[in-house]
Amino acid sequence: MDTDTRTWFITGSSRGFGRSLAEAALAAGDRVVATARRPEQLDGLVARHGDRVLPVALDVTDPAAVQDAFDAARAAFGRVDVVVNNAGYANLAPVETADEEDFRRQFDTNFWGVYHVSKAAIPLLKAQGGGLVIQFSSVGGRVGATPGLGSYQAAKFAVDGFTRVLAAETAPLGIRYLVVEPGGFATDWAGASMRIDGVPAEYAATVGSLADLLRGGGAALGDPDRAAGILVRLAHADEIPGHLLLGAGAVDMALAYSRGQLAEATAWQAVSASADTGAPYPVTLPSAV
Repeated sequence: MDTDTRTWFITGSSRGFGRSLAEAALAAGDRVVATARRPEQLDGLVARHGDRVLPVALDVTDPAAVQDAFDAARAAFGRVDVVVNNAGYANLAPVETADEEDFRRQFDTNFWGVYHVSKAAIPLLKAQGGGLVIQFSSVGGRVGATPGLGSYQAAKFAVDGFTRVLAAETAPLGIRYLVVEPGGFATDWAGASMRIDGVPAEYAATVGSLADLLRGGGAALGDPDRAAGILVRLAHADEIPGHLLLGAGAVDMALAYSRGQLAEATAWQAVSASADTGAPYPVTLPSAV
């Protein structure tokens, strides 16, 4: 095998980012363990790329199934170089009126699925001497505050925090991590994959506005095939960022959020420091200046 060939393990490979990423990796000459709840949806990949694709049925919320999938990957290809936690979905509803079971089911896939796959991958990557884990988050996992996406964005914040800890713990083991934070992309994330519950009148201006935007196909300028090409290039690169925003809108949102955070922390710096023993106390509140 070419030493530059990568073996990918991609969750949610049947459509969206996962499918684009599988196609891009295969086009680059790599091999792909393509997982999906319904592996028959991967028949086209197998027909075009033959034994460079291993289709595997996988529900990421089932830790035993996750381990079986990695065992199958190792049996077929001997190693896994890039693990991609892409499987996920969102339903739209206000936190107050959202069905609690649905809220939990979303979190099970969007966070616990990432946990199960990441945990199962570490022993394999450790034994190999390294590898790359790509965690799909969202610009909302950095900026947050999108009305109607309480479960989804809570999970994405959790994925980021979880991955930062993993990166610190496994740094000496040669395992690298990349958190991907897309903005709006032309996938079916806001289409067939999303259920929009009835929005009460008092939430029409917040959750309702987003529901109208998504139903109208707005906020989806990103090209998932281009994004996949970028990620395949990064998987073959020596230097990668810890976080990668995708789409100009995501960059604008993140920069505005970071500037706001910095300005707020600076404005309240004296108040924050006054909580320490020996520091000046009390101090004037910024709002009282």
